[in-house]
Amino acid sequence: MDASQKEAAHRLASDAELICWVDDQDNLLGHLVRSDLRRRGLIGRCTFIFLFNSQGELCVHRRTLSKALYPGFWDTAAGGMVAAGESYAESAARELEEELGVSGVVLTEHDHFFFEDGDSRLWCKSYSAVWDGLLCLQPEEVMEARFLPVKAVLRDAKKKPYCPDAQEGLRRYLALRR
Repeated sequence: MDASQKEAAHRLASDAELICWVDDQDNLLGHLVRSDLRRRGLIGRCTFIFLFNSQGELCVHRRTLSKALYPGFWDTAAGGMVAAGESYAESAARELEEELGVSGVVLTEHDHFFFEDGDSRLWCKSYSAVWDGLLCLQPEEVMEARFLPVKAVLRDAKKKPYCPDAQEGLRRYLALRR
C-alpha cells in the first residue's frame, strides 16, 4: 500500500470513528460517527493542544491533503475530536501523542469555548504543553512540523491558510495570557 492509499484508508477510518455528540451547552447527548455528525451539522467536542518548546516557540504543522476538513492547511495546535468514552483531557493526551509523537508531558488546561463556522460546530477545550524532544509525525495526518516564534506564526497566518478553529483557540489562549 503506497502513501496515498494509506492516507485514504486512514480518512475512511477517521470518518467512521465514534465521537461525542453534545448540545449547545456541551451536555453529552450520545455518540455518533464523525461523518454523520458533520453531515447533520450537529455539535461535537474537540481539543486543541498548543505545543511550545522551552524557548517559547509554538509548534505548527501542515495537515495532509487527505484530511476531510482544512486539507493542506497549517495548524497551530495538535488535537481533534473527543472519542466516545473519553474526557477532554484524555483526548488531548491521545491526540498529542498520535499526531506529534509527544507523550508524558504535563497538559495545562486553558479555555472552554464554542466555535462554529461553515464546516464545524464544536465545543472546544484548549491545553498547552512544553516539549524539547524530537517530534514523530503521524504521516496520515501531518506532512511537516516546526517550532516558530509566536509573532512569526501570527504574521504567517495572514499569508497562508491556517485552520480557523485552532486560530480562534490560539487567539483566546494569547488573550488569556495577557
